[in-house]
Amino acid sequence: MSDLDCPPLAPTSGRTPLQQAVLDDITSLHAPETFLWIVCPRPDVGEVIRYAWTQGGAPLGDQIDQLALASGLDAADWLHIGDRHSQPSTHGRIKVEAYPLRPILADVQNGVRSPEVRREGIRRVIESAAEMSGHTTLRGLPRWVGVGPTLLARSTHSGEQA
Repeated sequence: MSDLDCPPLAPTSGRTPLQQAVLDDITSLHAPETFLWIVCPRPDVGEVIRYAWTQGGAPLGDQIDQLALASGLDAADWLHIGDRHSQPSTHGRIKVEAYPLRPILADVQNGVRSPEVRREGIRRVIESAAEMSGHTTLRGLPRWVGVGPTLLARSTHSGEQA
């Protein structure tokens, strides 16, 4: 794989000019107020997740996260709402999930929640993973994951903000 195919976007404190150019190019292809979940393959067969926001997306994402947390939304709701609005694409070997934030804000404001059947499925997956790893299952579901930089920076993801 050459740097032109997909530069390795391993987490670092800075980006090479090529890495930044790739992220800028991907970001420029999307509408304002959009959250981008960018998955780039690494040379070691792993993947690195990067987050980016188009113009106006970062503050709107933070606003959505504050409202979602105040409303008691959780990870199941985040998955459900995100799936409703996800716009997947690829750029070479880079996978991008674009999330227009205005429709997500509307869903959060309107109290859209994950269906109970999906919520229960997520609980079972978490319980199974905890059992297989020898960990204690947590009560309830994890918190809303986030669509804004403030909450995503506090999260336990391995993603890196673009």
